[in-house]
Amino acid sequence: MTRTQTLPDATGHFGPFGGTFVPETVMAALEELEQAYAAARRDAAFRRELTTLLRQYAGRPTPLYFARRLSRTLGDIRVYLKREDLLHTGAHKINNTLGQVLLAVRMGKRRVIAETGAGQHGVATATACALFGLECEVFMGEADTRRQALNVLRMRLLGARVTPVRSGSRTLKDACNEAIRNWVTTVRTTHYCIGSVVGPHPYPRLVRDFQSVIGREARAQILAAEGRLPDLAVACVGGGSNAIGLFHPFFRDRRVRFVGVEAGGQGLGTSHHAATLVRGRPGVLHGARTLVLQDRAGQILTTDVLAAGLDYPGVGPEHAYYRLIKRAEYVAVTDAQALKACALLSNTEGIIPALEPAYAIAHLAAIAKRLRRGSIVVVGLSGRGDKDLPVITERLLG
Repeated sequence: MTRTQTLPDATGHFGPFGGTFVPETVMAALEELEQAYAAARRDAAFRRELTTLLRQYAGRPTPLYFARRLSRTLGDIRVYLKREDLLHTGAHKINNTLGQVLLAVRMGKRRVIAETGAGQHGVATATACALFGLECEVFMGEADTRRQALNVLRMRLLGARVTPVRSGSRTLKDACNEAIRNWVTTVRTTHYCIGSVVGPHPYPRLVRDFQSVIGREARAQILAAEGRLPDLAVACVGGGSNAIGLFHPFFRDRRVRFVGVEAGGQGLGTSHHAATLVRGRPGVLHGARTLVLQDRAGQILTTDVLAAGLDYPGVGPEHAYYRLIKRAEYVAVTDAQALKACALLSNTEGIIPALEPAYAIAHLAAIAKRLRRGSIVVVGLSGRGDKDLPVITERLLG
């Protein structure tokens, strides 16, 4: 776990964003979690156990790979990929679930629930629960259970109960809603393992700290490879855990520019996108004040994008703060551009990315010619594309 920066403050606020907006019935659980995490951060045995699991079980450190052919294709820049796709379970999510399940054991909770969109957080939660012998239930939008059917099978094989959510848009937002409803009624025996830097305090900080291993490794690796820090760090943003995990350890390095890439779906001129940081307004969603896609009456809008892991109308409050203070730039890329980027990386490097980080690759491809000659870019490759092959092959190969 990294040494924390100034924020969040003691109440979980990143400037005007963050905080705790939840039913009274879960306040005690949040306070218990905050106290358990504070004690765990001070406990050398906890830190050693998590570090050992990340190394021996999850497969850390992940490589920082110089993408030579992609770099040449894009122009006179040097592109490095932080290969979270090589972790056990196929994405960065295992960094967080191992930490949270260790905390659940520490608090004496024998049941863990989670929400999932693309299924990667669900798989990682089910994996950690199987490792520690805990009961696991994962809430997943019915639409996502169909487009991510492989991950549903993986969760079930790992012993988790997968509960399809049939309300609303039947995607990630609705899975979060259902998980919170369940937690309210089972809070004494259940830990809610949130998968991104969203939700009420202390989750945005807790998940950020567990995911910051990405940026800490990348920082040391790029210094070893190039002798200097990168000019640009790029990552996709849904809730924002892989991006904040990459960005946070570089926060004080002002020469390192951050770009977070959201899913623009069919275009920002349509209602089919999930560009919260580009088009959202301040509001409260799932326990925190952040930027939210909402109508004039404050009702949450439905999102509709190809990548299930980015199909969310809110974002982590730390990202909203980064946007406010102009520490990071946030842009949107269409589904069509992401599919082309998926083919680009597959054909140039022999790496099939998940759809989610393909949006980041797509933005880099769009701006590469405008970057200074010799620029060093680190891209967060947050997951591999196995889970998306049916969608990718249907859209790209017909």
